[in-house]
Parts: sequence; structure tokens; C-alpha cells
Amino acid sequence: MTANDSGKVALITGASRGIGYGVAEALVARGDRVCITGRNEDALKEAVERLGADRVIGVAGKAHDTDHQAVAVARTMEAFGRVDFLVNNAGTNPVFGPIADLDLNVARKVFETNVISALGFAQQTFKAWQAENGGAIVNIASVAGVSASPFIGAYGMSKAAMVNLSLQLAHEFAPKVRVNSIAPAVVKTKFAQALYEGREEEAAAAYPLGRLGVPSDIGGAAAFLTSEQSAWVTGQTLVVDGGIFLNAGVG
Repeated sequence: MTANDSGKVALITGASRGIGYGVAEALVARGDRVCITGRNEDALKEAVERLGADRVIGVAGKAHDTDHQAVAVARTMEAFGRVDFLVNNAGTNPVFGPIADLDLNVARKVFETNVISALGFAQQTFKAWQAENGGAIVNIASVAGVSASPFIGAYGMSKAAMVNLSLQLAHEFAPKVRVNSIAPAVVKTKFAQALYEGREEEAAAAYPLGRLGVPSDIGGAAAFLTSEQSAWVTGQTLVVDGGIFLNAGVG
């Protein structure tokens, strides 16, 4: 093991850009080896090159595809021989508007990608390594999952389910595996661009810390929750929100 090799391995879903990429950067920087997933193979290859192809592999596929989940875990095990950490970040939010008008098929798609896929990856990593060897799981939820958020109701409901999924997994996977979730407010990514584009200064003014989040803010939180410094933390939701909950709204 080199000075910059933790000996640990992480699988991070939806990590070719945005929050997932920020998490990958944080874990690679501390010496972890990492498998990242994403739908776009070209974007994934570029992310692997930026992160360091000597320490990172990519597996392209759709998060809700059970075959993809199995292949991603198997490839991680083949490449690195273990999978200590799982960070479920893959998500979608294809609809904006009141839930009274929500297309139920769209709602099913949101839950399939945001919740069921996270459960699938958790099952796979648990059976492949963590059940016998331990580890940690971090589910990227959202402040929309712990508070009402107008016009992104389907997304918020799915993230609330993800918070509860973390509780269920924390209970059932203990004592070998710790499971926690992170609930970010608005982070400057392409995924959240519609929430601040053209009005970033106005949006940031609502936050007591005076700015929107950036992917490294969530990367640091995930690094903590997958470290020995959080060895007695499980079943918790860490809100990373720039203080927005100190005010009345979320943006």
C-alpha cells in the first residue's frame, strides 16, 4: 500500500459529473480506489481520465437496470477485490409542476431511478462484500425529501423514500455496515441548473452562508460518512444546506 492508498474501494453511482463526481474526487484524494457509473459512456470515460485511470474505473449503464447493477458490482470486485463503500447518487427529476397534474407513469420512473435503483445497488454490494467484511453506504437524498418543496413533488417524495430506505438499511445491515443519507440544498450542477440559472445571486441571497452549494461540499460530507471519524454514526440524515433551513423556505 502506497502513502496515498487507503486500501479502501468505493462504488459511486451517477458520478460522471455533478455531485457524484465531487464525491469521487474527495474519495480519490484521500486514497480510495473508485468505480463510477453513469449513462453516457463518453462522459464516463472523460471523468475516469480526469480522476486518474490508475485508480478509477467506469461502468456505463442505467441505474435502474438490475443487470447494470450486477455488472457494476462485479467489475468493481474484479478490478479491486472489494467494495467497502457505496454512494447512491444516481437520480432523475424529469417533471416540474404541481402533483395534482403529475403523470403517474413519470412518478413511477422517478421512484424506479431514485429509490429502487439505490436498493438494488445496496443489495448487490452487501452480498458481494459488505455482509462479511463491513463497510458504509451513503444515499444522496435532498432537502426536498425532508421538507415540502413546491413544483418538485415527485422528486421530493422519492428523496423522502430514500431517507427512509437509509433507516431500513441501517437497521438491517448493522452491525457490519453503517448507512446514512445526505440531504443537500441547491448545488451548482447541470442537474439543478433550472433552479438558479439566470438568478444565481438572488437564489444565493436566501442562504445564510451567502452562496449555493458546490459538488465538493457534498464530497466532503460523503468522505466523512465513509471514514473512521463517523464510525459511531448510522441511520442519520446529514443536511448540507448552507443554512437555508434557518429561513422559512428552500430557495
